[in-house]
Amino acid sequence: MRHNIKMTERELIKKLQELRRIKPDKEWAILAKNNILGEEKYETSPSFISILRVIFAKPTYAGLAIIFVGFFGTFTFAQNSLPGDTLYPIKKITERAHAIFVSEKEKPEFNLNLASKRLEELSKIAETNRVRNLPPAITETRASINEATKSLARSSNPAEIKKIVEEIENKAQAISQTLGVEIGEEELVELKHGSDKLFVKYLIFDLQSRTLTEKQKTILTQMQELADEEQYSEAIILFYNEFDEAIDEEPLTEEELSNEVDGEEKVIEEENIEEELKEVKEIKQEKESE
Repeated sequence: MRHNIKMTERELIKKLQELRRIKPDKEWAILAKNNILGEEKYETSPSFISILRVIFAKPTYAGLAIIFVGFFGTFTFAQNSLPGDTLYPIKKITERAHAIFVSEKEKPEFNLNLASKRLEELSKIAETNRVRNLPPAITETRASINEATKSLARSSNPAEIKKIVEEIENKAQAISQTLGVEIGEEELVELKHGSDKLFVKYLIFDLQSRTLTEKQKTILTQMQELADEEQYSEAIILFYNEFDEAIDEEPLTEEELSNEVDGEEKVIEEENIEEELKEVKEIKQEKESE
């Protein structure tokens, strides 16, 4: 038996609105999408491997895959390049990009480490006798040392800066001996001068906040005078050679001072007793002689 079902326009609209509110199961939706589009299921935040799968899974991405692999390989090889090599500019670009994320306080150490890196590159060139690469390598080294010198004043760790500068000096000296010529001599002098200046200011500031003996105060005054004359290396030498020797003359603590005073009073008291006994003994001897 056939029933004729008639539906008014208003009832039809109501049914459509009810159907619109129905949401499909999430897993069913993903499965349907994959079946229709032929796509694989990916996580919300795909990993690097997942990205590679997408690139290589589709023929339409072949060109992109070739570009990606080429760029990644070029980037990797560039990290081992030396001044004068074709890929070296890419290495410099990555270093500049890294520098953007370095804070102002960390910039001095970052730039010093780059200068040290340039010296290591120069050392490799010298060891392998790559004469063609020497001029650009020397230029890069000098420029890097200059850049490091300019940023020294922003450092908050003078002691660490001085240590890195000393390492750079040692590397430069070793390379100079290998090549038989001085490498960035003027730039290194400026770098050391700036590092010593920073370290001396730090030492003076630190010593001024301490309790010093008279000898230590005298040494501090001499260090300040040398700093005013920009003789920073001499001030550092004075500190290391003289200041530590004055440690034994550190002021006594209240307890030590109290013990020392008590000891002196005890000695004085014993001396007075001895004097009195001596006088009594002399008087007794005089009476006996009479």
